[in-house]
Amino acid sequence: MSAAEPENNQSPSGCAPSSCKTCSSSSCSAHSRRAEESDKDFADRQKLAVRLSNIKHKIIVLSGKGGVGKSTVATNLALGLHLAGKKVGLLDVDIHGPSVPTMLGLEGRNVLATDDGEIIPVDLDGLKVISTGFFLKQRDDAIIWRGPVKAGVINQFIRDVAWGELDYLIVDSPPGTGDEPLTVCQTLEGADGAVIVTTPQKVAAVDVRKSISFCRQIKLPVLGVVENMSGYVCPCCGEHTAVFRSGGGKLMADDMQVPFLGSIPIDPNIAEAGDSGEPFIKRYNETATAKLLQEILKPILQLSIVS
Repeated sequence: MSAAEPENNQSPSGCAPSSCKTCSSSSCSAHSRRAEESDKDFADRQKLAVRLSNIKHKIIVLSGKGGVGKSTVATNLALGLHLAGKKVGLLDVDIHGPSVPTMLGLEGRNVLATDDGEIIPVDLDGLKVISTGFFLKQRDDAIIWRGPVKAGVINQFIRDVAWGELDYLIVDSPPGTGDEPLTVCQTLEGADGAVIVTTPQKVAAVDVRKSISFCRQIKLPVLGVVENMSGYVCPCCGEHTAVFRSGGGKLMADDMQVPFLGSIPIDPNIAEAGDSGEPFIKRYNETATAKLLQEILKPILQLSIVS
């Protein structure tokens, strides 16, 4: 079987493959060659279409501001879905600050490639993971790339990685509304939507609102907003302290008319779990904070029911 053919011999639309090896529908974006498109570009686009046809749900984790815990949310979202029995891939496209390998205890792991050029993702008990962090010779190496190079790498991570059949592909994007998030959203044609991460204070919510506007401009559904660092819960007495002004995420979601998925408090165990390489939702699955994360997961799990 060639790399351009789906393993289940199905197309993105569910019809039998035609000579283009994707589908027989004339409405399929990979059905016919575009004007002035090279043989390689046409073949790459067909390969991408087949790769995406084997992924049922594609969810992009976004934030207009750095430091809000987006990678923590993406990693625990992916692990939560995996623990729920779903086939999950986690793609870290935060090219300049890839933290997913550290959070999953995968630092130092190598990525392999097949003879036909497919990239084999790192496997963590069935969770498939790809990050630029796996390609660094040294952990402290800086990646100094311009936009076109980053766009090419992101496209390759989606098109050339042997994701196989997945129920969910979770994409951890860098902050902002620039090259990387735009490339991800354009490449993942027909994505289910975005999960937007913010912290409660106004200075964060103002920037994060731009992510919702970004989604609307490119017609990407917003699945909901997660408010991270929503107060501090003392692990000894359980007292809740509003370290930041609370409720900013809920107010923003209501004002922008998008769903609010829930709040995650500041929990020392979240930082400890991430630093130790064992995600919080797995290591502390019986805690109150973990149960809040599981509630946030429910609307995402509903996607597999209605599909």
